[in-house]
Amino acid sequence: MRIGVPKEIKTQEYRVGMTPSGVAVLTARGHEVIIEQGAGLGSALPDEQFVKAGARIVPTKEEIWGTADMVVKVKEPIAPEFPLMRKDLLLFTYLHLAAAQELGKELLNRGVNGVAYETIEPTPGDLPLLTPMSAVAGRMAVQAGATYLERYRGGKGVLLGGVPGVKRGRVTVIGGGVVGANAVKMAVGLGANVTVLDVNLKTLAYLDDIYAGRVSTQYSDPLSIEKAVLESDLVVGAVLLAGARAPRLVTSSMIQRMEPGSVIVDVSIDQGGCVEGARPTYHDNPTYVVHDVIHYMVANMPGAVPRTSTYALTNATIKYVQLLADHGLEKAVAAVPHIESGINTYKGGVPHLAVAQALGTPHTPFRA
Repeated sequence: MRIGVPKEIKTQEYRVGMTPSGVAVLTARGHEVIIEQGAGLGSALPDEQFVKAGARIVPTKEEIWGTADMVVKVKEPIAPEFPLMRKDLLLFTYLHLAAAQELGKELLNRGVNGVAYETIEPTPGDLPLLTPMSAVAGRMAVQAGATYLERYRGGKGVLLGGVPGVKRGRVTVIGGGVVGANAVKMAVGLGANVTVLDVNLKTLAYLDDIYAGRVSTQYSDPLSIEKAVLESDLVVGAVLLAGARAPRLVTSSMIQRMEPGSVIVDVSIDQGGCVEGARPTYHDNPTYVVHDVIHYMVANMPGAVPRTSTYALTNATIKYVQLLADHGLEKAVAAVPHIESGINTYKGGVPHLAVAQALGTPHTPFRA
């Protein structure tokens, strides 16, 4: 199979869909890998490293999209790439179609077979290709939030860890999954006063156990969320429903009553956000202010640390790239059935139920 890796063109996105190690794995199995010139430079991976691993460098994205059997990316295609997509192309990347209605329509109209990293689910709740980027984003959320709490950036001027004689900053994390657990880890490490909310009591019990009472765990319901948000200096939204739009848990009414200069970092913005009225931002202009509260809503947070993120992501994706390359989509599903959970679009239909509901499109079960 010919596998193509284009350069990412989303604003301030420096990751790349494959490392030289991944190229070596695929070429050793007889596959051809073509990389767009300069695709890895943002992750400090020059073309020469890909060539040494067995890839062929091509000068244009048109050649990648036009000749590859499978395109491997990091982020979802954006408008300039839509005309390059073609019927029966296998696209393997993050798609986040619940928050990308236009892309969903393009994939369906053009007959692209889209397999999404974020919905591959070997067992219920296990999302191995989302996990590495969720870990990065969760840690970055607290780092970004702490920065924007500084007064010169418009924040209320709170140091999360405080100092002796001064109370610590208050951090609320909504959702205790991978993003939330990593946000909690960073916030505790900075010495903040941390509250985490989740609907899974086992998750709360686990966090309570490993932090031995250093975090407050609360069952997530509207009243608990409201109380915690109003008391917080920093709120981290870390809610995920695989393939579906994130529920709106932080309302405009809550935001109006938060202290001026507080910060909200919504990591679930790539699935529409759990904050009412949230809209995605980019690294070159990451925040906006509503009711005197700073909103940090970058949809590709890990793109700011591409060296770390590229390796973390491709360590997880390469075995699936290999499976798809070795067998093709249909036979790969036959060999490893849970790959079916990653199929968001197939031959003009939507096999993933939550994605179909988010797009308002009929659900079309996968049939090879």
